[in-house]
Amino acid sequence: MAVESRFVVIRNGVEAKTFMDKKSADEYDKMLDMADNLSLMFSQSSVELTDSANEELSIFLAEHREDVLVALLAKKPTKTSAKKSVDESIVVVSEEPKLASKAKKSKAKAETTKLSEAS
Repeated sequence: MAVESRFVVIRNGVEAKTFMDKKSADEYDKMLDMADNLSLMFSQSSVELTDSANEELSIFLAEHREDVLVALLAKKPTKTSAKKSVDESIVVVSEEPKLASKAKKSKAKAETTKLSEAS
């Protein structure tokens, strides 16, 4: 006989979702708590939203909380976006010596031409 553990998130007496591990269930429950808090905040604001728009917006913002925190400047972007900007600066830095060496070569060529004309 197989034994299987399941973790069920229950909201307002209704089974919301079932998970196979506790961590995922806790994360989902936390996301729903954030969505409830956002929904309450929206309902108390001067912005008029329909109930469905309020619910959808609250859940969307709670699901994308990391992006929201970055947009609000409450959190720094993740390392992947920081690494991307570092990679771009590396490309720019690596192009500068090439341009400098080309300039030096063309300057040397011009001096050689002047010397040969002078002779």
